[in-house]
Amino acid sequence: MKNFLQTVLQKTRVVITIVSLPAFYAACNSASSNIPVQARVEGFVKAEPAILPLADAATVLQRAQVPILCYHQIRDWSASDSKTAKDYIVPVNNFREQMKLLADSGYHTILPGQLYDYLLKGTSLPSRPIMISFDDSRLEQYSIASQEMKKYGYKGVYFIMTVSLGRPGYMTKEQVKQLSDEGNTIGSHTWDHGNVKTYQPEDWEKQVDKPAQQLEKITGKRPEYFAYPFGLWNKNAIEQIKQRGYKAAFQLSAKQDQDNAQFTIRRIIVPGQWSTHTLFKWMRLNF
Repeated sequence: MKNFLQTVLQKTRVVITIVSLPAFYAACNSASSNIPVQARVEGFVKAEPAILPLADAATVLQRAQVPILCYHQIRDWSASDSKTAKDYIVPVNNFREQMKLLADSGYHTILPGQLYDYLLKGTSLPSRPIMISFDDSRLEQYSIASQEMKKYGYKGVYFIMTVSLGRPGYMTKEQVKQLSDEGNTIGSHTWDHGNVKTYQPEDWEKQVDKPAQQLEKITGKRPEYFAYPFGLWNKNAIEQIKQRGYKAAFQLSAKQDQDNAQFTIRRIIVPGQWSTHTLFKWMRLNF
């Protein structure tokens, strides 16, 4: 019997074809091209998420607005501070009370990237979302505000005016980098806080392009979000910001542009005279 099987095997030509997975996939890819990527056999190709179209301005305007607070100086008042100055100076204890009450009330901070995805892609946000933003690169935003926010796991967006970096009373480059490394967002607030409505064509490089390059050099990340100085903007400014690759821009409390809602996102300044109760009241009225 053994000799018989050997004879049969010797006289029979057996051809075994080994097809590697890549070769097999290449051969049948055309046949499966109409099958969704997610349905193809795992191991042949890496599944890719579907790319959804971004929402138009009308859809963005219809979405529920997220409260966005805007802070400038976090320090106690001095005898020389005028009534107008106090509109931009929040005493330290007031800021601490505001952060604590926000946390105790169940608010969760979000960053501009999350807001962008919500507005343009319809992604979900955490319960009771809020954004905390800071303008002008003041030192106490790093030394006081960010440290207080850490107690609650809060993150913020810091819109940097680059002319002031390293000057007395303002953040250093190293502090800006640390904020970025800790998960906060670093945005652009121009070079020296010039009103964008007055810019001539040659001003955009100095006020917007070079600051963006400097911030990228500091943090390793190109800034994607912009805050208009004084909250002022016009149609030309929107187009200039869009051309420079920014994903969104922030103003203050004026009506949003109907055609470019994501480039006129609303915020409210928190005046130093406000109690925490007043802050919550204005949040409810404005968002």
